[in-house]
Amino acid sequence: MAEEQMEEAASSSAAASGTPFQLQFDKPIPFQIKLAEWNPEKDLLAMVTDDSKVLLHRFNWQRLWTISPGKCITSICWSPDGKVVALGTEDGLVLLHDVENGKMLRSTKSHDVAVVCLNWVEDEPLSRTDKDDLLSYEDRTTRFFPPAPVMPRVGGLNSGDTGLADENEEAIQAFSSAFCQRFNILSSGDKDGCICFSIFGIFPVGKININKVPIHVQSSQYKTSYRLQGASISKVSLSTNLHQLVLLCCGKLINTEKLSISKDISIGLHCVHLDTSIFSNRKNELHQVSQQASSIQDLVEVVRASISMMSKQWSNAMNLFHEKFSALPSLITAHGMESSSEDEFLSLLFGTRTSPALHQFLVSSLGEVGLKRIAKAIDSAGRELRIVVSEHLQPAVEIISFRLAELRGLARWRSRFQNIGLDEKLIDGVTERVGMLIVQVERFSRVAATVLYLFQNFFSWVLKCVKILLSEPTDQVPPANSELVVIFLKFLLDKDPIKQLLETDQIFEWDIDTARQVEQLVVFGGFTDTQFLERSLAKQFSELEESLKEAFLMPFTTISSQIHCQGLLPLYPVTSSEALSPTCTASSISFYKDEDSQHSPCSYSLTDYICFKIPDGSLNLRNCIGVIKNFCNSRSTISTPSLSGFLLRMPDEYECVDLSLYKDNQVVLLLSGKFSSESPGRSLMVMLQIENFSFSQLSRTLPTNCNSLQELVALELQLDTDHGKVRSIPHLLSTPLAVSASRGVACIFSSRRHALVYILNEDEDEGEDEDSEME
Repeated sequence: MAEEQMEEAASSSAAASGTPFQLQFDKPIPFQIKLAEWNPEKDLLAMVTDDSKVLLHRFNWQRLWTISPGKCITSICWSPDGKVVALGTEDGLVLLHDVENGKMLRSTKSHDVAVVCLNWVEDEPLSRTDKDDLLSYEDRTTRFFPPAPVMPRVGGLNSGDTGLADENEEAIQAFSSAFCQRFNILSSGDKDGCICFSIFGIFPVGKININKVPIHVQSSQYKTSYRLQGASISKVSLSTNLHQLVLLCCGKLINTEKLSISKDISIGLHCVHLDTSIFSNRKNELHQVSQQASSIQDLVEVVRASISMMSKQWSNAMNLFHEKFSALPSLITAHGMESSSEDEFLSLLFGTRTSPALHQFLVSSLGEVGLKRIAKAIDSAGRELRIVVSEHLQPAVEIISFRLAELRGLARWRSRFQNIGLDEKLIDGVTERVGMLIVQVERFSRVAATVLYLFQNFFSWVLKCVKILLSEPTDQVPPANSELVVIFLKFLLDKDPIKQLLETDQIFEWDIDTARQVEQLVVFGGFTDTQFLERSLAKQFSELEESLKEAFLMPFTTISSQIHCQGLLPLYPVTSSEALSPTCTASSISFYKDEDSQHSPCSYSLTDYICFKIPDGSLNLRNCIGVIKNFCNSRSTISTPSLSGFLLRMPDEYECVDLSLYKDNQVVLLLSGKFSSESPGRSLMVMLQIENFSFSQLSRTLPTNCNSLQELVALELQLDTDHGKVRSIPHLLSTPLAVSASRGVACIFSSRRHALVYILNEDEDEGEDEDSEME
């Protein structure tokens, strides 16, 4: 309490004296926070605790929700529109959660190891050209079909009770349709050096292993090839024009020609520039394919859930049927008879006799109540089958067919879509398989309707027999067809054709005449598969899944092969393996629009800034940070800014615990005071204008550039100069530092579990207020 009063007094005094960064509040928190990220569009802060709970707070610190994904969370980021929060897990999953309620929208297995960094970027409107508008694509599915079906639910149960449908599927549909409006890419990096790219965050479109990417260096005399070994990604950032990706990775740099670690280039942190212009150059094509493919993937899950639910529902009903009717063979054996259940029922049907075993079964074991219970279960399961087929399975398969036809049309536009791997032959194969699936759905509907009618007729006949044996009136019992009873006893009493159609390992035999008719139909065109009648519905769906996976893998591998390394800059060496951990590297990457760019608005240029903390002892430095810019400008000319940077040494009494690039070429530093018996431990938050510092030119060519940063003279950070703003904080601080450029706020965390929120751009707000008053 005393600490809070001291902080309030300090805040009031600071406001009166013009100290920057107004303290919004200082709140105790019951958790230790390891990750935090501001929503780019709303005043919301997502935090991850040490035990991997995810919390969402408003700006006034009101908690909206808390979720426990049940996995170790290793990274976090927001979607560009702020509607979805992405979480990376230790086992390689990327989880997408709804901002409204925290419900999981999607789970994607993108990696095999921990996802340590995420970056979600939307295509900027300024990066679009007239050609983009000319080639824009309209999704025509809504013209011909109603809204896509959702996951089926079991009637009479609350959402989530069946385990087959998520209670938030409406949000999933809204999420998928919303993200198809603006092109965006989610980039994720793991500790094994792999980077994955997903359009809309859901459709995987590329993956590269930075350890396998060749790094070619052309000097004035010769060309040398390098590659990284044992590299672990610590940070990724894709530019808003989608042309380049900058990543930081920890690992060894190998000279592939000498097959050894270069003596000049030690193990350490490296900055890598990847050419991702394929995303920009083919964004219209990728947008169209991803829009169709992501919707197809959603509908495939609907089909899978539908088949699974139908199998479960029908299996439960048939288990009850077999449980009751299995008593008859036991009674026949107990009475010393050698006939079968079918023989006994046929004897009763044709009036030959009623054996003691069958009489005991119908009157005592089964009875009218038991028979009606079975009939009700079969009838209820039949209604569920019809509902699932008509409202979920069939619409989903038909929309998949339409979307595949759209993709088929795109695939024939080879000049545009062949470059992104949309293979016409593979899409044709998938289109045929989904056509066969439509046939299988129709076949299943007919078989199910026939089986249910035969069951209903059989139960009516058995009920009449029970009442006759009990000498009860039968005028209220519906009449039964004797021929259909015979068919039931021959084909359904001990067999289950519905179950067979819902199993993948069933093979159906068909006669020679049918085979000839199918072969005659092939002549008319439209399909080449003459064996589809041998497969079940579930088997046909399984084959569709395999062909879809193969067809969508082609764009994935094609895009991956077109992402190349454009440059590498060793930042600093390390001597211990612990220092290679990506989680211990304080760093930040941002792209800023050039204010003095002479380019047209549709082709604006970007300047990249990379800020990082240098471990003590590396480069013979202590308590330093480094800043470099123009790393992605691979070709330095008179008109193109050159790669440059500077080093900045922190005051001895403070240690930089975290940092973040901010808007307008600014950087925010979190300096925690070094605790001692004489000093209670105070900290600083510093905002620096980067352009106020003197940048020195750096070499781009390996191995020359490995020593560039070491040759720089570290500048001393003077806290009393005009280079930036300084705010004193009466706490020892810890990571993370959460800064929002769009909202102009920062949240910091003390080592004693306090959260402090500061307003960073208060001067701008005051200026705007003064302008409005003058007006």
